[in-house]
Amino acid sequence: MEHIAKLAGANMDIDLATPAGDIAWRQDTCPWNAAEGGRAHRCAVKNVSICPYFCGVAYLDTVLCCYPHGNPHRRGDE
Repeated sequence: MEHIAKLAGANMDIDLATPAGDIAWRQDTCPWNAAEGGRAHRCAVKNVSICPYFCGVAYLDTVLCCYPHGNPHRRGDE
């Protein structure tokens, strides 16, 4: 899987409403947020959306992210 980063801490925002810095485990920064200097993007928000760069979750709470490259898992109709 070329161009897929492994981000620790699952920046998914699914049933986790903890402000940044208030968690006891490592949580990598979303590369899209880092590029824009903000905090608006989440990998997935329950019943709302999935980031176009979200490529899945690997054990143990590791998000697979292809930002800024195209997602090899998305179909053309999405």
